Amino acid sequence: MNTSNELLLHIYEVSDMGVKSTKKLLKILKDKDNKIKDEIERELKEYESIYKKSKKILKKEKIEVGSNLIANISANTAMVMEINKDNSDSKIADILMRGFIMGIAKIEKKIKDYKGKVSTDTIKLAKSLLKFQENSIKEVKKYL
Repeated sequence: MNTSNELLLHIYEVSDMGVKSTKKLLKILKDKDNKIKDEIERELKEYESIYKKSKKILKKEKIEVGSNLIANISANTAMVMEINKDNSDSKIADILMRGFIMGIAKIEKKIKDYKGKVSTDTIKLAKSLLKFQENSIKEVKKYL
C-alpha cells in the first residue's frame, strides 16, 4: 500500500468512527437534558463532512476500504460504560477531549510524515481533520 492510501485510510477510519460514536452518544443522550448536545450535533456534521470527502477520494483512487469493526465496538463500549456512570456535561466533555487529543497527536504525526509524499488534496483533508479536532477541544472545554 502506498503512503497516500495509508493517510487517506486513516482519515476515513477516524471520521467513520467519529460518525458512529457520535451518533451513539446522541442516542444515549436523546431523552436527557444535557446542554452539550448542540456541540455534539455540530461535531457529527463535521465528522460526516470529512467522512464523505475521504470516501470520495478513496473511490476516485479506487482504494478498497476494510472494516474497522473491532475498534468501533471497543470505543463505543468504553464510552457507554463511562456515560452510564456519569452523564454530566463535564464528564462527556472530558471523554470527547481525550478522544480529540489522541486524534490530534496521530494526525499531526501523519501530516508531518506524509507531507510532500501525498497529494495536496489528501494533506488538505488531513489538516481539515486536525483543525476540526483542535476547534472541538476549545468548544467542549466550555462544559468542564
